[in-house]
Parts: sequence; C-alpha cells; structure tokens
Amino acid sequence: MIDGMALPCSPRPTTEEHPMRYILCLLTLCLGGCSVGDYHYSSEAHQRVDMTVTGIPTVLGIGTLGTTIPLTAEYSLTAGHVAKYSLYRVKAYNPDCDLAVVYHKNSPNPQPKFRNGMIGDKINMYGYSFISAMPVASTGTNLINTDMINSWNKAGCVVVATNAGVVQGMSGGAVYNASDDSIAGVIVGYAASISDKKSGKTLYKDVSLYVPYAGFKDWLDKTLKS
Repeated sequence: MIDGMALPCSPRPTTEEHPMRYILCLLTLCLGGCSVGDYHYSSEAHQRVDMTVTGIPTVLGIGTLGTTIPLTAEYSLTAGHVAKYSLYRVKAYNPDCDLAVVYHKNSPNPQPKFRNGMIGDKINMYGYSFISAMPVASTGTNLINTDMINSWNKAGCVVVATNAGVVQGMSGGAVYNASDDSIAGVIVGYAASISDKKSGKTLYKDVSLYVPYAGFKDWLDKTLKS
C-alpha cells in the first residue's frame, strides 16, 4: 500500500493492497502511559456508550472501568478483556479479536447502525475515562491497518490505527464514522508506535487502535441470532 491511499479498513488486506507489512512496535499491554492524544468530556458519549466496572487491570482501564456499546434491549458489545472482568455475563467471545457480546439491559430498541470505514476517513471515538469516570470523546483519522498480536488478538485479527485520542477506560467504546454517524468499530487499545515490518521504519507514533466492523460483522450477526 502506498501511504495516503484510501483503502477499506478490511480485516484481511490482500498482498496487492498491502505490499508492506506493518507491526506494532509496542503492544498495548506493554505501554506504561495512561493515554495517547487529545480527548475531552462529552455529554454525547453518555448517549452512545455505557460504563462498566471491571475487577482487575485491563488494557484501557486499571481495575475499575470499561465501556460497552448497546446493541439490543438485552445485549451490548465490548472488548473481550473488559467483558472477562466485568460484572456482566458473557454471551460470546469473538474467536480471533478482543471482542465480546455481554448481557446488558438497555433501552427497548437501540438499533445501532454499523458501516466499515476507509483509510483516511474521519472518525469520532466515545468511551469512559478511568481517570474521571466521566464520558469522553475524541476525533481523528483512520491511518493504517495493522496487526495487534497478543493474548486477546490472534494473527488473523487486523486492527485500524488512528490519531484519535484515547484514555484508560475507553476499551470497548464505540468508533463512529464522522460522515454518517454509523459505528465503524470497537476500541481495543493503543500503542506507542507502528513500524514497517521489513524496514523497521517508524510510520506513526501514539496511535489508538480499534477492531473494524468488517472484522466482526459475521460473528456479531450469528451471535445475536443464536
């Protein structure tokens, strides 16, 4: 892929689309900081996502907070590592990516709209801050597709790196396409930098990471119907 070319945020980029492979220099679990980029208090975030309490340290929430996305009157979507330690019962974990559907009482008919984004698209992120326990939001751009291999994400799980800010507690939060207010994916972490796997050249620094809708659409549809 030539830098700057708009490509779908696809979980399975082809060799033609991506002649170079990209990796995370530091995986999210290795980061010592509590946030990257800019974020701010947002009453809008309170309308779009919910806060959940967790029991032990998580990638974006040290022992107290995570975020969930209402799906139906009885189910919510979140990050797998948030679901594992939350107070909610888990309906299903995604087999490849850091995602889960949990039982959660929501408004009668949330009806969220999902759409996969494109590299270069503007996005908005919504979640809860561990620091303040308040709803927060950030804005940014989809930068690149990359690998995020750890205990929660297998090699087949591709995530999107963005320059939108995140803070601990936003894991499981929603990423919205700014153009039509549809959900593009789920926040799962952040990293200090992304480098080209072949040359080692640093491509981006201080990025937020999310699993794009294309990476979990079929699993989500099947889970909600089961």
